[in-house]
Amino acid sequence: MDLLRNRRKFDPDLLELMDRTDPSTPELARALVNLQELNRHFGSHRIIRHFLNRWLKPGETLTVLDACTGFGDIPRLVVERARQRGSQVRVLALDMQPATLEIARRRSTLFPEISYVQADIRSFQPGDRFDIVLCSLALHHFAWREAVEILQRLSRLGERAVLISDLVRSVTGLLGVYLLTSTIFRDPMTKFDGRLSIRRAFSFAEMKRLAVEAGWEEFGHRRFLVSHQALWLERDFGVAAEINSK
Repeated sequence: MDLLRNRRKFDPDLLELMDRTDPSTPELARALVNLQELNRHFGSHRIIRHFLNRWLKPGETLTVLDACTGFGDIPRLVVERARQRGSQVRVLALDMQPATLEIARRRSTLFPEISYVQADIRSFQPGDRFDIVLCSLALHHFAWREAVEILQRLSRLGERAVLISDLVRSVTGLLGVYLLTSTIFRDPMTKFDGRLSIRRAFSFAEMKRLAVEAGWEEFGHRRFLVSHQALWLERDFGVAAEINSK
């Protein structure tokens, strides 16, 4: 098994079911809700909250880009946290799948701070940069060269901060995903995509090499609980940088 030999298994022709052009909308909606619950309880939301606590200041107004937004749960989390901290945010949530975006819009009617746009992050050309750029659980969807180019693009788009969070490829991560998708999250789309994602994820060392190849300098990189990792840039936030994990 490639994963047991710590090799990334990536086939560009094998897409996650959520990424296919015409997914079943009821199945997609169930899978997106499942993904939100996984994000809430098993890592991604914790990472976002950790950095928002550093970056959101009372009275500030910030622009935020959420690349590859999916269900829109990250933009909604950003808005909720900004409201709690007395900040103002305007979030542009980007995704290339129209069915996914339509579901995200319907879930975000109480969040006028969020605008949804259908676009591919690999070719997206906004008129302005953003104070904060986020990209969660998306980098593993791309081949190595594309991932490097995306990191370069996101770095250019982020004026003050860039945060990439994703899975860490590991045997324990694989076992955890198989356990969760065999017991709690058993719907077919969630099972297929979750198991494929952990095999396509970058190892901790690979993620660091991606950042170096992308020309990132003075970046942070550390592990988070439940087989997650984060890669980030901070500019002009006046906060002390964290020590990178080994």
